[in-house]
Amino acid sequence: MAEWFEDETFWRELYQFLFPEERFRTADEQVDKVLQLIDREVHDVLDLACGPGRHAMSLARKGYNVTAVDRSGYLLELARKKAEESGIAAEWVCEDMRNFARPGAFDLVINMFTSFGYFDDKDEDMIVLDNILKSLKPDGVCVMEMVGKEWLARNYQQTLSHENADGSLMIERHEIFDDWTRISNEWIVLRANKAKRFRFHHTIYSGQELKDRLLLAGFSSVKLCGGLDGRPYDLNANRLVAVAAK
Repeated sequence: MAEWFEDETFWRELYQFLFPEERFRTADEQVDKVLQLIDREVHDVLDLACGPGRHAMSLARKGYNVTAVDRSGYLLELARKKAEESGIAAEWVCEDMRNFARPGAFDLVINMFTSFGYFDDKDEDMIVLDNILKSLKPDGVCVMEMVGKEWLARNYQQTLSHENADGSLMIERHEIFDDWTRISNEWIVLRANKAKRFRFHHTIYSGQELKDRLLLAGFSSVKLCGGLDGRPYDLNANRLVAVAAK
């Protein structure tokens, strides 16, 4: 049975909500913060689960050799087109992150915007971490950025709604399940008196849970931050960022 993220309709219908132009405009700043956070020389970069290529294109513009991988052919084609129009050179690979590995190829692997923990079988997250470790050069580093369980617990609201720029209304419903390890989401888009429903779910990690999994995969050290600016992972953290060294 196909998993939710394999349905291209999901990405087509929700693209404008997930990836508004504002998110593209913030990509350069986020990439600069990632590079400051790792503080090491980088040439070859893997953007794993790159989506429409926001960070991959920013890195390529800065002169890095970029490989961008995503499971969605729809998102990847949009990324290719935007890159071509902007004269940006990058390698675009349509592949499931559970299957992609390129041994010893990258100085840096990034996984951004809560693009980890999608799978129904939570143990398959370890396959992804193993692939990342394998793909890194001996002194390589991985940066993962996602919503953390601690932040979610403090700010959890079962139902949210907001109006979108096109006048449509988005209603979000959330439910925690599987002993506080996963979250189920239902997004309802109301437009022109019609409603479209989209459901998806993923695993949510606390800082310690993510760190433990990275160390179990074989990373030599893991530093947790509360944002890409390097702030501590404490009560003021707004994101969970892990910097894992091979």
